[in-house]
Amino acid sequence: MSKQFVVIGLGSTGTFLTKHLYELGHNVLAIDVNPEKIQDIAPFVSQAAVADCARKKILQDFPLAKADSIIVCIGSLEDSLLTVLNLKEMNLNNIIVKAADSSHSAILEKMGIKSIFQPEHDMAIELAEKLDRMGKPNMLDYMPLMEGYSIMEWKCPENLIGKKLMDANLINKYGVQVIAITDAKTKELNAIPKAQYEFRNGDILFLFGPNDALDKM
Repeated sequence: MSKQFVVIGLGSTGTFLTKHLYELGHNVLAIDVNPEKIQDIAPFVSQAAVADCARKKILQDFPLAKADSIIVCIGSLEDSLLTVLNLKEMNLNNIIVKAADSSHSAILEKMGIKSIFQPEHDMAIELAEKLDRMGKPNMLDYMPLMEGYSIMEWKCPENLIGKKLMDANLINKYGVQVIAITDAKTKELNAIPKAQYEFRNGDILFLFGPNDALDKM
């Protein structure tokens, strides 16, 4: 049965979510402040609109009360919280929010948001638990997650050895995200590695991204 969803914020998470919900046959309204992102997503959704949802008067123009769920995927902490506050003041309770970190999540909980997710955190934990159950995996093939997207194991290349994760900038260069690293020194899985992590020779990186981007790694 088709449902009505509203996705606010079209970063990587919002875009993946929007497209997949639409592919599953649901009606999806995508909203973002960036006109280029709306232009790019328009062919893949029921409706797309340019709007600054941190402004309550603008939010009130949308049929949000009819939505089964409103998913806020805004990257900016301030804009995310203002949007959530506006939705709460409109007496909308069917709200799901992406949190950037534990502090963001804690604030959302104080605001009464019960459905909160941290994509990288949640995915890394799920992967760590799966790897633990597998014992000593040899996972060189893709682990499919959703249509068109996967997790791939990737041996750290020489050009990254000695660099920090934040300097590698894989998300902007290749469109993939490092969600976990098997540390070559400790042999332990480092779920949700910090930006300051320095790559070592022999590290195994677990990358999440579109299959076409992973194919090029």
